[in-house]
Amino acid sequence: MTQSRPLLLVDAPSLYFRAYFGIPESAARAADGSPVNAVRGFLDMISTLIRNRRPDRLVCALDFDWRPAWRVALLPSYKLHRVAPEGGEVVPDTLSPQVPLILDLLAAVGIPAVGHDGYEADDVLGTLATREPAPVEVVSGDRDLFQLVDDARGVRLLYVGRGVAKLEDCDDAAVRARYGVPAAGYADFAALRGDPSDGLPGVAGVGDKTAARLVDRYGSLDAILAALDDPAAGFAPGLRGKLAAARDYLAVAPTVVRVARDVPLPPLRTELPTAPVDPDGLLALAEKWNLAGPCRRLVDALAG
Repeated sequence: MTQSRPLLLVDAPSLYFRAYFGIPESAARAADGSPVNAVRGFLDMISTLIRNRRPDRLVCALDFDWRPAWRVALLPSYKLHRVAPEGGEVVPDTLSPQVPLILDLLAAVGIPAVGHDGYEADDVLGTLATREPAPVEVVSGDRDLFQLVDDARGVRLLYVGRGVAKLEDCDDAAVRARYGVPAAGYADFAALRGDPSDGLPGVAGVGDKTAARLVDRYGSLDAILAALDDPAAGFAPGLRGKLAAARDYLAVAPTVVRVARDVPLPPLRTELPTAPVDPDGLLALAEKWNLAGPCRRLVDALAG
């Protein structure tokens, strides 16, 4: 089943972190002085996406577990540098209180926000992108989500690494142009070259170009590892040694990097409303938190 207008799948943490750091706290405060910069920026990003992409369905994905135990068990370094001394993720003190407000506003508007215990927002996005009718547009600044791009199925990534106003609409050709591998090979590419932002060490001495060349030549990390045992495979001795030394890491890294596509999410009503489902609740929140402008812009975007 294919629809004419897209399902917009929004990586909510990616957007509200970006909003928080993009708007000074002094520029957006409630009457009591509480900063609402992340909320304001997030709402305006959603409004811009609705106006520009014209979806008829929209879901926001949440991190119920930003560092799942099953990923850490495979790779203890996974996001280790982002663990706070007292445990949990390092999150600015003035951002944490804004997240529940974002969720309250989304509920008043009628936009579903969903997560699942033991999984990251990426996994929720991967599951919905796999199970929901196309076309699907995934919105995130997380490079790992390039792996979800699927031209045959109609799944694209709207990459907001430079902001929503300068998003990059990525199909498979765009992923190839950017990294030298197809979207289906991105997870293996990332495992080989590593990603310090996620605590993935990669293979020592293997950078972007070598990783892309390997994935392009052999097709998958499994095939690369199988070729290591073939003297006729043509590996330079130095490269063969680097890959062999990293064999234990490469045995688990792809599972860590690959987005889960089978999160047991309940059925969702994904239809984007044309007006808030709780207008009085939305008005009360807008007045209490000095968010009349962003809320009005979102309501106007819904009305189209």
